[in-house]
Amino acid sequence: MGSPEPLLLMRGIVKEFPGVRALDGVDLDVRPGEVHCLLGQNGAGKSTLIKVLAGAHQPDQGEIVFAGAPVRLAGPTAAMRAGIATIYQELDLVDGLSVAENVFLGHERARLGFTRRAEAERAARDLLARLGHGEIPPRREVGRLPAAGKQVVSMARALSHDARLIVMDEPSAALAHDEVANLFRIIRELTSAGVAVVYISHRLEEIREIGDRVTVLKDGRSVAGGLPAQTTSTDEIVSLMTGRDVEYVFPERPEPEDDRPEVLRVEDLTLPGAFEDVSLTVRAGEIVGLAGLVGSGRSEILETVYGARRPARGRVLIDGRPVRPGDTGAAVRRGMGMAPEERKSQALLMNESVAGNVSVAGLSRYASFGWLSRRRELADVRRQIEALDIRPPDPRRPVVTLSGGNQQKVVLARWLLDPDGLRLLILDEPTRGVDVGARAELYAVIRQLAGRGIGVLLVSSEVPEVLGLADRVLVVREGRVVHTGDARDLDEGSVLNMIMEGSAL
Repeated sequence: MGSPEPLLLMRGIVKEFPGVRALDGVDLDVRPGEVHCLLGQNGAGKSTLIKVLAGAHQPDQGEIVFAGAPVRLAGPTAAMRAGIATIYQELDLVDGLSVAENVFLGHERARLGFTRRAEAERAARDLLARLGHGEIPPRREVGRLPAAGKQVVSMARALSHDARLIVMDEPSAALAHDEVANLFRIIRELTSAGVAVVYISHRLEEIREIGDRVTVLKDGRSVAGGLPAQTTSTDEIVSLMTGRDVEYVFPERPEPEDDRPEVLRVEDLTLPGAFEDVSLTVRAGEIVGLAGLVGSGRSEILETVYGARRPARGRVLIDGRPVRPGDTGAAVRRGMGMAPEERKSQALLMNESVAGNVSVAGLSRYASFGWLSRRRELADVRRQIEALDIRPPDPRRPVVTLSGGNQQKVVLARWLLDPDGLRLLILDEPTRGVDVGARAELYAVIRQLAGRGIGVLLVSSEVPEVLGLADRVLVVREGRVVHTGDARDLDEGSVLNMIMEGSAL
């Protein structure tokens, strides 16, 4: 038997923005019931392509054929009505609304102009149960859920539209190991029912496990389409993505120096319901990594150290001096910087320029007698753009038009404007949604900062990343630090065992 007719055909898709052609004749075909993986470096055009498919962008040239008929997806509502649902990496949920209200946002259950709240809550509960998360209360405000819970709600919203094609942009980025397995179970159930999935991930091992075929984008073009996901080698995929052979190599780790002064000391820090009695230190020039499952309290520890949450007890000290708890302004003045997990909602002004986002935390350095020197500001921002290879290299470009990886570089650039005043850099999932080439660049930047004497405290869901980048590792389970050790003395298996079982070496 021959291959089934494609459910989706995108032919010669072109999309231009001022000064850049983001898509330059992209082709994509997706069959019913398959998982089609879309790969490419940040800036390759993946985000723009799925926004065209979601109706958020209109193509300048090209054709979209869905279910055998040409379609014009005039907006997100038109795409959803056609049977195309998109789950973005940066989730587009409304924190102030309930889970049920978010699930049915835009197609509310109503009669005679009145919303049928009880019916919507029952339907939302059924969808959540189908996703293996029936424990999430439909009435709970989405803003009170952790990142993994929000991901599940976004998936339930997609299912509520009876979609024939679901686009998933980095769906596993905020999920723990067991939750990724549940995600894959759901995807297999959907595809067995004939639903097609376009799956975007930078984790190549996921492509092997869940994917059927692969399309690779580079510089706005489709350089390979329909490759078999299970048999195409990693070397070939990476070479297609980058145009060169790239190995996953971490920067050389210097020998430990125990005589370095402490930059950060955390004593018995406790946030009820999240973590308790956490103590840790970070020395000048040291990278300390926290490894743990989503929901273990790891991100809440970082946020509390930074002052975004107020602890019930405990102290945070920078250079031996206490920092006022629950006060991010005090933390910044003492030399802390933070790149949070959800950059879109927590770190970036999406409609502002790159320059506005980079300089927002340090505008005072450009002020004189009530006037801002935009010339000096732009000169400093351009230096950071060049140093971090932010693309396109335009300080006036709106951040919303950048790829996820370049947005992350903008967040990092904000704290590098004044590296002499930076004492501690806090990074929550620093490479989430970042491709293999850009990861190596970020690893090098982080290690260079440590080489200048800046302390780094980071969280990553990828244990190999924590072990490869950090000097010391703290394993966090159920709100407690269950092990602290030199990264050289740990391996992935032992850390995963402690994360999952709580056993210590």
